[in-house]
Amino acid sequence: MSEALLYEFNGVTVEQYNAVNAALGLDPTTGAGDWPAGLLSHTGAGNDAGGVVVFEVWDARASYDAFMTDRLGPALGQAGVPEPARVEWFSVWGQYTR
Repeated sequence: MSEALLYEFNGVTVEQYNAVNAALGLDPTTGAGDWPAGLLSHTGAGNDAGGVVVFEVWDARASYDAFMTDRLGPALGQAGVPEPARVEWFSVWGQYTR
């Protein structure tokens, strides 16, 4: 069963979000790039107050863990992104992608 991950960051800018994606070789706008194995869906959103929310659906937590260790963790550090204010996993009961 797929699992969803919600990240909430405070004080993070769209520039930092874009820098992380650039370091990863990903373009969330076009879908181009070297997306990690097991990632089924990625959404990044923000507000003017410096809050960023990332919502992802993964085939399994193990896929996410490998991505975090190998690529995402270093990219977050390189962009100066602080620890998230919230990290929560959810069981996916239904998923529709258009």
